Formats: sequence, C-alpha cells, structure tokens
Amino acid sequence: MDGQLDRRAELSEFLRTRRARLKPQDVGLPDFGRHRRVPGLRREELAQLAGVSVAYYTRLEQGNGQNVSAEVLDSIARALRLTDAEHAHLTHLAKPKQQRRRAVARGQRPVRVALLQLLESIDTVPVYVSGRRAEILAWNRVAAALFGDWGLLPAQERNWARLVFLNPEYRELFVDWDQKAYDMVSFLRMDAGRHPDDPRLSALVGELSVKSEEFRRLWATHDVKEKSYGVKRLRHPLVGELTLSFETFRLVDDDEQAVVTYHAEPGSPSAEALRLLASWGTDAAASLAQ
Repeated sequence: MDGQLDRRAELSEFLRTRRARLKPQDVGLPDFGRHRRVPGLRREELAQLAGVSVAYYTRLEQGNGQNVSAEVLDSIARALRLTDAEHAHLTHLAKPKQQRRRAVARGQRPVRVALLQLLESIDTVPVYVSGRRAEILAWNRVAAALFGDWGLLPAQERNWARLVFLNPEYRELFVDWDQKAYDMVSFLRMDAGRHPDDPRLSALVGELSVKSEEFRRLWATHDVKEKSYGVKRLRHPLVGELTLSFETFRLVDDDEQAVVTYHAEPGSPSAEALRLLASWGTDAAASLAQ
C-alpha cells in the first residue's frame, strides 16, 4: 500500500457490500426472483428507500461523499439497516474530520503513569490497555499469565492482529478462533475509517493481507464493529479451558486507548483456573512462549 487507505474506495466498497447483503423482502419490496441480476438491493431501490435521487446515491456509492449532509447519511443508514458502529463508520468515511491528520502525525500517546500503577495493583484478573491499530500498550501480571508475556516480544509485535493471524499459539489459545479473527478485522476496519491516512495502519493491513489468506478474506467483507463486551473461551496449556467475560472501558481523556478486563463467574472452574494462573504469574506466562 502507498501509506494510506483510499477513503473513496473504502466508502464505495462499504456501501456496495451493505447494499448487497439486503434482500428486497427484508425491506418490504417485491422480489422478482430470477429477473434480478444483482445481489441484494439495486441502487434505485436503495435510493427510493433513503428518499434521495438515484444519481445522488450513485455518486455517493462511487466514493464522492464530500458534500453529503448528516441527514442524508442518517437516511441511507436507516435504509441499509446499519448498526450503530456501521453508521459511525459510514460517517467517518463520507465526512472525515480535518484534525485527524494532525492526530496521526502526533502518534500514540503513552499510557499514563497512574494507569500503569493501577494495572500493577490489580492482581486477581487480567487487565491490559489497548490502543490504535490493535496495539497492546500495557498489561498486568495476570494478563501475561493468561495470554503470554508480551514483554518478551519486540514492541512492533505487541499487536493483537499480528498475534491472532501470524502466531500459531494464539490460534490454539482461542477456542473460537474464527470469531476472534472476525472481531479483530472488524475492529481494524473501524479504526481505518477514523484514520484512513495512517501509514502505520496501512502498512499493517498490507502485511497481514500478504501473509494471511484468512485476514485477506475477512478484510474484503468491510464489516465493522466496536470492541465492547462479551465472552471468550480460551484453551490454556497449563489450566485447560476457561470461559471468561470481558469488558472494555474507553479513557475519558483519550478515546483511542481502552482498558480491557477479563473475569470469570465466581465459584466456577474458570474462576479457580484464573486464580491458579494469577498465583503462578510469570511461570504461567513462560509456558505460552515454549
């Protein structure tokens, strides 16, 4: 890639893929079966649902969104039945904020000292701080025991996308690796919509596209989502399977950094396994690197 993602191409492909996934019956339109020559809705059908002209929508789907209003984007988002994350992504692509280039040039902010101290004081649950481009910025001992000692990796390798797609140990660690991979690509797509001119993100996407067929296939779907909360099943080499809930907390003063915590249901086998990992600490972390 040439140092940045093509925002117009991203906008065009995102709209096209969202339109293709909708069937006429999904939105109350008649389905003419074999006479349809395109997957999903036609442009004119989508334009009708959104209340805009076909020419206007066609220009937008061709990547020309610089003069589109927020109200029109809202109408198109409703017509396409976009999720909140997809709606935000559409807005980022169609109406990029001018200050983003300066933010990219400034680079990733360091994790605040007080936050690092907080992580160190939490000794019963895995906690880490993630940043732009799925980078892993800081973590506590229990996170290292669960996921492996990221401190042993070069700084550029401390990245969830790299670990998930290029490190075989993480394919074994996540029981539902396919879902983890899908989520990771969806997070990166969301980041790319906010920062299409980020050369480091573009380089990461280019490298993963070359080295991983799975990444390349998932990137082509243009799916997006925000990291929030959920459940992950892990297969740890020392304690076996764990079912853990995770929560994501965005920092008030820096929404590009997030604190992610994992915890087990009290009294469950996973809680006991997590307690053992916490007590073993660095010894458990070393087992993932062998």
